Amino acid sequence: MPSDASSPDFFSAGGLLSPVTGGIDGASDHAVAFAMVTAELALLRAFAREGLAPAAVGEVAWEAQREPWFDLDVAGLARASVADGNPVIPLLPQVRARIAAIDPEASIWVHRGATSQDILDTALMMVGADICSRIDHLLRAVEGGVLRLAQQHRDDPAVARTLTQHAVPTTIGLRAARWLDALGRVRRRLASVATQLPAQLGGAGGTLASFVELFGEDAAAALPGAFALELGLRAPDAPWHTDRWPILELGDALVAVVAALGVVGSDVAQLARTELGEVSVAGGGGSSAMPQKQNPVDAVLLRSAAMRAPGLAATLHLAAGLAVDERPDGAWHAEWPALQELLRLALGSGTRAAALTSQLTLHPDRARENLELTGGLVVSERLALVLVPRIGRERFDALIVAAAAEGGLADRVRALPEAAGLDVDALLDPEQYTGLAGRITEQAVRRALQDGIRP
Repeated sequence: MPSDASSPDFFSAGGLLSPVTGGIDGASDHAVAFAMVTAELALLRAFAREGLAPAAVGEVAWEAQREPWFDLDVAGLARASVADGNPVIPLLPQVRARIAAIDPEASIWVHRGATSQDILDTALMMVGADICSRIDHLLRAVEGGVLRLAQQHRDDPAVARTLTQHAVPTTIGLRAARWLDALGRVRRRLASVATQLPAQLGGAGGTLASFVELFGEDAAAALPGAFALELGLRAPDAPWHTDRWPILELGDALVAVVAALGVVGSDVAQLARTELGEVSVAGGGGSSAMPQKQNPVDAVLLRSAAMRAPGLAATLHLAAGLAVDERPDGAWHAEWPALQELLRLALGSGTRAAALTSQLTLHPDRARENLELTGGLVVSERLALVLVPRIGRERFDALIVAAAAEGGLADRVRALPEAAGLDVDALLDPEQYTGLAGRITEQAVRRALQDGIRP
């Protein structure tokens, strides 16, 4: 079995060991390569738009854009990029050849005045913008599923767990509302970042000197905006060859998305445990050894992505923090795979979460059973607020210790002379100690509806 870099599959980005990204058609090597091609062709159109090149150059670029580029030898580009340190250089002969096949004279305009970083940075922003749009669609689907759960289970009681232990009563609806708010927050943040992703056009040293030499100062100053317009990206305020804020802001927003989805996955995985049974998922995965199992695979994969994302973000921050001189050295190169994998993780997480929440069932009856496991001790906080002023802290603590060891909490409370006149059943009813859970849930539901989310 071939395993060295000469194997055509060596450079492919598959999902063999990353099920959360398996089958995800996004931020692939081919997508990045095609984005680089698109950036090169957009620069030709920008030249023509600004009257810097013949109009025919722009027309040729459009014709080339319409051609199929699926036969790009991406694995070959990856191998060839080793020699020069980036994939733009070996791509240029292929772009020039395609342009020359349509109009030989137009080919001299390919990459004119630009540098490799202009094209690759711009391509990554294009891929990022596309993935952000797709994630937005997925997050809205996830929010719709969670919104449905929040509405259906607004007042269904459940036990809140803190540090893994039963704490106080809460509601299933509030748990879903917490997911809903977090998902909406990260979606809006990602959308905001996506609108700010800029094109890159600075020339060899970030001064646009080549364009000034070719076209004059005013034309050179206008060219980055025209280039960005062709691609639907934001016009850069200045070249950002070593000011890596677009990479950092995009990376951080993606990590926030993966984390929010990871919380949903973690909660579902926990609540779907056999002994808890408060959640079930349709179509769970099987086991190679235990045929009775229905594993909450999507939830588990969401957790796996959330565990991986922070390390990738750390790589981006380290690389961006070391983007020195006027063009970065290995720091720039370190960003590429980290950002690519973050994009794939976020897209894969959104896909898995949409599948999970579309078939998620919450079980209020089982939640109520779990709530009652401690025989009323789950409302000890409430009891303390009512009884301590009547019997003192020492007697109250002794009552709780005895009830925890031997049971009979309700009878022990009724036996207190100081409890005369208290409605003990109501006092111990967990449904009557959920605080503002219903109101908080309703507010989260209202915010989601106002944001255009529908169940």
